[in-house]
Amino acid sequence: MKLPIRNKKIIPRIIRKATFISIVILMIFILVASNEISQHKLARTAQPLNGCLSNDLLACTDTSKETILEPFIPNPELNEQQRFLSAIARKLPVPQTGTYEYIMLRAYGAVFVNPNVGIKLPPKYIFANEQETQEFQATLTMGHVNGAKDCYLQKPASDALNKARSLQKIPLKSGYGSGDCTRTFNTNLRFWHKYANNQVLAKVKQGKETKILGVVAPPGTSQHLWGLAIDLRVGSKEQRKALNQNGWFQTVGNDVPHWTYVGLSEENLPLFGFKKQLVRDITYWITPL
Repeated sequence: MKLPIRNKKIIPRIIRKATFISIVILMIFILVASNEISQHKLARTAQPLNGCLSNDLLACTDTSKETILEPFIPNPELNEQQRFLSAIARKLPVPQTGTYEYIMLRAYGAVFVNPNVGIKLPPKYIFANEQETQEFQATLTMGHVNGAKDCYLQKPASDALNKARSLQKIPLKSGYGSGDCTRTFNTNLRFWHKYANNQVLAKVKQGKETKILGVVAPPGTSQHLWGLAIDLRVGSKEQRKALNQNGWFQTVGNDVPHWTYVGLSEENLPLFGFKKQLVRDITYWITPL
């Protein structure tokens, strides 16, 4: 059957148009694939931190952002403080020495080296009020602590804790309550006023008072606000071993019931700069600042 002359002209145009579209799609696919490969190589080979190998630790800046594809390991040639701060600088600016933020980083900064990709860290070291705290907590993926009433932590932290508690019976400090787990800003403030006042806070900010930090955290600075700390009643080596094997450690000196989800194995804590401190037969892993 012979095709009309009009159809004979249209069909080649359709074929040419389809061929052109196919070529364009192929080119786009090649460009996208090439870009993904380049980004992957860049993420693997780019230096994550600029200036961290120099003497100026405050020059450490995060240049890798979300392109980090492999677990971060500090340069073992750096000293303890440099290794710790290099891990911090990947996520937050390192505050100036002597500032209130630096003092809080020294006391409670263990959480900021947590390598677990499922953990979300706050965008700042100190929250100013309840609104800032709630806005951050609303972005978290929370998990329930088994056998506890109204006790929630960030899910990787609760999963690790539940695993430890499946190995050993480890009760909460209060036995049940949310005050042991993730807290509101107002709860943090209430605890502060129970043990201290504004005059003490002023001394803390000036670096003149530090002992209180092992008793209670100043408003807006508690690790409990991030959903990465819990108060427990621990009295045996077996309980401590179960917690340590699942990334939980005591990181706030003299705060016996306080446990922090660091997400590292005990053997890797020194690599990240943590210093081992033994106080009344209790091992604390404190920051090297």
